[in-house]
Amino acid sequence: MCVLVGTEDKEVITLAHGSGGKQTARLIDEFFVPAFHKELHDGALLNISGQNIVFTTDSYVVQPLFFPGGDIGTLAVNGTINDLAMCGAKPLYLSCGFIIEEGFLKSDLQRIVQSMQQAAETCGVSIVTGDTKVVERTGANNIFINTSGIGILMSEKAIHPARIESGDCIVLSGDIGRHGMAIMAAREGFSVDLKSDCAPLFDPVQVLIQAEIDVHCLRDPTRGGLATTLVELAEQAKLSFHIEEEKIEVSSPVKSVCEVLGFDPLYVANEGRFVAFVPESQAAKTLKSLSEFYEKPAIIGHVHNRSGDRVIINNALGTSRYLHRLVGDQLPRIC
Repeated sequence: MCVLVGTEDKEVITLAHGSGGKQTARLIDEFFVPAFHKELHDGALLNISGQNIVFTTDSYVVQPLFFPGGDIGTLAVNGTINDLAMCGAKPLYLSCGFIIEEGFLKSDLQRIVQSMQQAAETCGVSIVTGDTKVVERTGANNIFINTSGIGILMSEKAIHPARIESGDCIVLSGDIGRHGMAIMAAREGFSVDLKSDCAPLFDPVQVLIQAEIDVHCLRDPTRGGLATTLVELAEQAKLSFHIEEEKIEVSSPVKSVCEVLGFDPLYVANEGRFVAFVPESQAAKTLKSLSEFYEKPAIIGHVHNRSGDRVIINNALGTSRYLHRLVGDQLPRIC
């Protein structure tokens, strides 16, 4: 795995603090959790007049703005819809805020706004409010987008890391690494048949809930990739995860780009995949439901009581290692 590692300056924010890995977790624990007195998640469950509402927000700074399989507008809408879906919520309304650099092309803005409109309409979501700010030119020709979302909880039971149990099966919806490597291929000018997996996750989640599968937890492995996501969940659940590496599907184009650039696909961002923690008795039903949307959903591991707070991954050679959070900044400006 290739990471950018240097002496950490304790007085300033670095790019590594936005990687979704160890430094991001430290930043949140040091500043935001003490200030807001809450354990912060991608979505907040709110009870308003007896109605269970999920509220989420996210910001998008991807470069390049347009990439194979999507653009920053598609990513902004789908990413926020996915945060709601991972909480078991049906997305209803989005807000959008734009920070646009002076000199940005109007044609590019139009293209991005149209992508957002199309992505929202695909999921039956309305973009109902927003804000625009224009900042001085820095030469980067940039646009940043923030989206917030509101949805209604579909599941009677909470879908949350606290509900992960010993014996649960860990199901991965599909192959990994497409988004991060599609971005890198676009940056480096590689000629490779590879598109981002950027897609809304609401439909497959809704099917799982409608099939009466007792989904304990859902999480989409974005920044920091699958490995960081599993480590975060193991720490939150205070349980041990045992993963079978050969069950994790990585496409040939992703493997090729990772090998050339020295990346580990386990730490590469995804924008259209998720992991589900379900009772072992419902694992086969979960795979059948997900096969409507994905070619190769798979049970990649199980949850155990022993050696809590750890993720152990076994390979085809019969050896094992611990997975850790991403350290450093492997892929800057990826989402």
